[in-house]
Amino acid sequence: MTREQIKRSNLDILADYHKGLRKDPRLRQLFFELTLKCNEHCFHCGSSCADNMPDGLELSKYKEILDEVKENFGNKVFIALTGGEPLLYKDFFELTAYIHEQGFPWGITSNGTLITKEAAEKMKETGMKSISLSIDGVKETHDRYRGMKDAYELGMRGIQNLIDMDCFNIMVTTVVNHENIKELDALFEIFDKMDINEWRLTGLEPIGRAEKAVNMHLTADDNRYMMEFIKEKRKAGYPVTYSCTHFVGLDYEAEVRDWYFLCNAGVYVAGILENGDVTACLDIPRNAKTIQGNIFEKSFTSIWKDRFEIYRTPLSARNEKCKSCPEEKWCRGGAYHSWDYENEKPKVCFKGILF
Repeated sequence: MTREQIKRSNLDILADYHKGLRKDPRLRQLFFELTLKCNEHCFHCGSSCADNMPDGLELSKYKEILDEVKENFGNKVFIALTGGEPLLYKDFFELTAYIHEQGFPWGITSNGTLITKEAAEKMKETGMKSISLSIDGVKETHDRYRGMKDAYELGMRGIQNLIDMDCFNIMVTTVVNHENIKELDALFEIFDKMDINEWRLTGLEPIGRAEKAVNMHLTADDNRYMMEFIKEKRKAGYPVTYSCTHFVGLDYEAEVRDWYFLCNAGVYVAGILENGDVTACLDIPRNAKTIQGNIFEKSFTSIWKDRFEIYRTPLSARNEKCKSCPEEKWCRGGAYHSWDYENEKPKVCFKGILF
């Protein structure tokens, strides 16, 4: 078989597997949006966070949810803590201690600026497994994008403090846009000298604040350049990868990441927002179609089992153009976070760009 034939066969198998998964979903990852507070002011923030935003649920409520999840799904579910900046949540380490005590694996997404040596030590003590930290350019670029003086230096200090613990899976994430794509080589040189596990690139998505930053969106040439950059680094054995978002065509599927595109929203992944609303991936727009309930009205378990219909039917079924696409079986309409729920069409599609 040729490489293309192997890919087609694997994608067909995955499509059939996903069809079964929609009928029999398996909770593997649960996000807690601990707070919408953030000490940075990123122009591309998907959740439009700021320093005057609310905290999430009370510690006692998170403990109640964790007890319920452990009873009904077991404690192998990965608990992902995010925000805002999760370290700004007032009871952060009390919560992580309880997560660890109950036997759950856990990790966070963070801008890294608050990860002092003491914080890194507490993360180790309370059993953190992995972390995704954001660096979006060299110093001047990163600070400008983040709207915070010394954001780069503080973020890099946080990464080094984690490296010094020598026990975490550390992923650095870079949101690539039309401007900072020129800095990929410079960033590669920086991260290649650091003992991180993965450098993950993702394109700027038209969600949150970034939707209005049209001049920063990636062009078709930008997207092709980014894919080739990742592909070549991976061929050379470097741990550079593209994010889990979007079907990228036969030339790049299984070339720019370890496996093939599969949006896990609602079949593997659920999320609880700071107000108790239940959704899937926390990057998904929050509206009447995507919010499935609230844990103050129904238990998380009942919402997961009785709702999530929108996540368990292909997005492609909602759009005639997607439905008739030859790659529909493999793409299924793309990622839930970049779907236009008002007009029922994808905001991001690589057909005609990458394939």
